[in-house]
Amino acid sequence: MAPKIGIALGSGVARGWAHIGVLRRLEKEGIKPDLICGTSIGALVGGLYLSGDLDTLEEWARNLGKMSLFRFLDLRLSGGGLISGKKLFKLINDTVGDKRIEDLNMPFAAITTELGTGHEIWVREGSLAKAINASYALPGLFSPQKIDRRWLIDGALTNPVPASVCRALGARLVIAVNLNADVFGMTNAGNEETGVEMIGQEENSMFTPPSPMNLLKHRFFDRSGTEPSMFGVMMSSLNIVQDRLSRSRLAGDPPDVHIAPRLAHMGLLEFDRADEMIREGENAVERALPFLHHALKVLS
Repeated sequence: MAPKIGIALGSGVARGWAHIGVLRRLEKEGIKPDLICGTSIGALVGGLYLSGDLDTLEEWARNLGKMSLFRFLDLRLSGGGLISGKKLFKLINDTVGDKRIEDLNMPFAAITTELGTGHEIWVREGSLAKAINASYALPGLFSPQKIDRRWLIDGALTNPVPASVCRALGARLVIAVNLNADVFGMTNAGNEETGVEMIGQEENSMFTPPSPMNLLKHRFFDRSGTEPSMFGVMMSSLNIVQDRLSRSRLAGDPPDVHIAPRLAHMGLLEFDRADEMIREGENAVERALPFLHHALKVLS
């Protein structure tokens, strides 16, 4: 009898496109999960996989360019985040509609963090779109989301690779996908800002003064000085937090199979490199197949 399989999809911002390749390759191998737990971008990919919308997400990701991403980033100067997230939330909501987590064909948990207490919160029912939106609400960047009278932010702050959640929900075989296994010390400070310096340059010329929005963008992302930019510091800090927390959490409750895409050369904001990341997700599963088949044999 095949063991109950749980897949933990970890956080990693743009590197999360590798999750698509992981799920595709596992499916090709005939390995299908019985439950999925996701943190941040892992919640997005896992949730849309279970809602039957992974094809839509993959097509959108593969066609996403550097400049087109910023059409979905509604910058603002007030509130709990630099980006309100309304445009991205509308995009997700338009894709999954009013689907609820409890109506999916298998258990799903989106990992979040409660802002007031720092507690790890598993969102297992209610609006799928809202749960996903809360799971990737990176502090300072995206606004917190209110669910059941609690303000929730990015689950990467408490459980970047939720293997422990899969185990708690009854998985016998836990497969963890860690997007940050090889990135410690690789800050990618330049890569995080690739292409961002050009924002607004096409729409502004020497005869047109830059808008306040473009001035904000340049201030936030500028890397022309001697110090790292504000956003470069945020992304490098997130790398460190995810790496340290992942090591600690996975050491305390290790998965049965660890899938680790090699993504150190890709920046956290390089959403336009979906083709490469999806391919590396497939390659990571290929490297892990001997361990995966052995685990299936032992646990069966």
